Amino acid sequence: MKAILIKTVGSPEVLEIQDIPKPEIKSTNDVLVKIKAAGVNPIDTKLRAGLYPLNNFPAVLGCDGAGIVEDIGARVTKIKIGDPVYYFHGGVDGIQGNYAEYKVLNQRFISHKPKSINFFEAAAVPLVAITAWEALYDHANLTQNKSIYINAAAGGVGHIAIQLAKYKKAKIFASVSNKEKAEFVSKLGADHVLNYKKQNISNEILKLTNNQGVDIVLDNVGGDEIEKIIPATKYYGKIVTLLQPNNKIDWSTARFRNINLSFEVMLSPLLLNLKNKQIYQTKILKQCADLIDNGNLKIHLNSIIPLKYAEKAHKKIQDGHTSGKIVLEIK
Repeated sequence: MKAILIKTVGSPEVLEIQDIPKPEIKSTNDVLVKIKAAGVNPIDTKLRAGLYPLNNFPAVLGCDGAGIVEDIGARVTKIKIGDPVYYFHGGVDGIQGNYAEYKVLNQRFISHKPKSINFFEAAAVPLVAITAWEALYDHANLTQNKSIYINAAAGGVGHIAIQLAKYKKAKIFASVSNKEKAEFVSKLGADHVLNYKKQNISNEILKLTNNQGVDIVLDNVGGDEIEKIIPATKYYGKIVTLLQPNNKIDWSTARFRNINLSFEVMLSPLLLNLKNKQIYQTKILKQCADLIDNGNLKIHLNSIIPLKYAEKAHKKIQDGHTSGKIVLEIK
């Protein structure tokens, strides 16, 4: 089968299309999927660049996939041959990813594809939807009438988080870098859209909230962004970050405000083999499929790129400032 391999870490040019053996079902709970599309995520580019460890080479990247079930093990009960499915699995820790024509995975990772969208849209959903869901609903306990600030709001996780927050009838503050992205997130449901290149975000939020700040912050950026937003977070508020904070941050203001800081790393159940959490994440995909089919959640595709040009997809992500998701087409 065709697959994109990396034999060493480096620039996007290390991504090479090769022929490798087609994977086979080895367990009675295994499912063989003919992949139609694979999502491309920032984690893929970081693994390729060597920013996170890859333990086995050659490696196939790609955590998100969507396709058609081609074969199943004897104890598979969730799905049947011919079913369209989507899932989060692989691309890390020596597990074959989805930049390939076929994939074998345990049935506990599989969910039926939303009926109302195509394979490209479906492949863009899993990582960002699970991340946003866990961050907002599990860590932050977002409920009706709460206020939330989301940075990098036009990105993969950001644009899903806006919609999940809107579904809970929260008041949404979002920051972006330009007018086009501002229009995009406004259409998704953001109540107040700020331009971080032109405005002091904390000052603007305080003005808009009568100096109260927001109940919840979803940080998609990391670094020193958390320290900047602490003054605009309510007393006893919550900050959920997806990335590593700067190790020089002064936490004293957050401490005296009794702000709760949480980390969301949706890769952990896969990396640490936390089976109950893996099953839970697949249940999230089922609930997201229902939201999508009911018109309450939409995935925005930035571009669809043929598998052999995976290098271009990585370059687009590295260049930054893309809205929505990039997907690889696998024929």
